[in-house]
Amino acid sequence: MNNTSNLSTLSETLLLETVGEILIVRISRPEKRNALNDETILSLEKLFSNIPDGIKCVVIHGEGNHFSAGLDLSELKERDVVEGIFHSRMWHHALDKVQFGKVPVVAVLHGAVVGGGLELASAAHIRVAEPSAFYALPEGQRGIFVGGGASVRIPKLIGMARMQDMMFTGRVYTAEEGYSIGLSQYLVEEGQGLEKAMELARKISSNAGMTNYALMHVLPRITESSQEQGLMMESLVAAIAQSAPEAKERLRLFLEGKAKKVGEA
Repeated sequence: MNNTSNLSTLSETLLLETVGEILIVRISRPEKRNALNDETILSLEKLFSNIPDGIKCVVIHGEGNHFSAGLDLSELKERDVVEGIFHSRMWHHALDKVQFGKVPVVAVLHGAVVGGGLELASAAHIRVAEPSAFYALPEGQRGIFVGGGASVRIPKLIGMARMQDMMFTGRVYTAEEGYSIGLSQYLVEEGQGLEKAMELARKISSNAGMTNYALMHVLPRITESSQEQGLMMESLVAAIAQSAPEAKERLRLFLEGKAKKVGEA
């Protein structure tokens, strides 16, 4: 798909806007605190499988007072084991498209970032939180278990013990606490999340495509591999990246003093 008009009717629960090379995705179920139903999850999978040409970064945020309060429990029905596995795997496929898709994703977090909402946020690459954001995994108190990838992604952000605590006790982290333990990389003033996310998205969009691809697809695999395998993957990616014409041109500009140095505005 070459433009967002091809995706504009994909779901009433996702609203799309293109600003230059950035695609803004707004979860639009404010009356449900942006709870994620099957329609929204399947629409996310379709969207991130068909990112329009020319888009270099996605910013995702929630309409109203919340990012997402998680799984829409009104849709939770009695399933047998096989149906339950397939439903969980549907979430896995969709959020894998977010994490390992075509372009990096920046999530703007405010209000509830709970359950499935936190699972979606953890699939993004950069998370910007506002002071109203709060984080919880209430599945433990509801007699169920996470099923949208939380057990894999969230411990990599905050550690297994903290996730166990959240599920054992129903602990809720504030925005400031979440920032301190790694649930977000940025904490900004209330109402400034989207502006900060767009600033970061513009920086990300200016990177070489190979660099962004490596950070999305290769770095996670390096961190999960043995040292020997990781170092070999690093060497291969470094060689591929530096051989690209764009990388050579950027290096030339730096050596000629025409590129910004680290720390320059």
